[in-house]
Amino acid sequence: MSRPREYEALKRLRVVRHFRPEPVPDEVVEAILDAARWTGSAKNRQDWRFVVITDPDQIARLAECGDFTEPMRRAPLVIAVVGLPGSYEWDLGRVSQTIMLAAAALGVGSVPQTMHRHDCARRVLGVPDDHWCRVVIALGYPDREAEASARAASPFRGRLPLSELVFRDRYQANTPAADTPQTNQSPHLT
Repeated sequence: MSRPREYEALKRLRVVRHFRPEPVPDEVVEAILDAARWTGSAKNRQDWRFVVITDPDQIARLAECGDFTEPMRRAPLVIAVVGLPGSYEWDLGRVSQTIMLAAAALGVGSVPQTMHRHDCARRVLGVPDDHWCRVVIALGYPDREAEASARAASPFRGRLPLSELVFRDRYQANTPAADTPQTNQSPHLT
């Protein structure tokens, strides 16, 4: 079966943790956000807002709100996804993935970063108490050399084959697929 290039682009999406220092132009940021606003949401509520951050000091302050945020500290652009009261995490995840896919389509790399300390993120971003931010997307043009070096040195790679992930009609406990946690150290380097 022949697959369209959009399908193959979905399979090629990888996070980027090393960025070149040059800024992402405003028109590219706007295009990414315009694609994001078209993301579907429950009852078309669109109960998300975006805070675009380019100030390195503000990025550093926000990075203190999460763990493992070194990639964010290297990024020239961060988009914080802010949930409004009653928003669904599912919808915020969908819009975050759209941001990443739109960025990739425009040659911009990205990595999601978890804000483990929600109150800290809320305070740094200046959002009201009934809003929340659990994820931000760090973005920038990939530093391909640094990315290649980091990937070559990392033990985390590959994807499990579908045969280890998919059950038909009913979950089957006590099978290798059900009982083997993914460590990302899979020999399956696809």
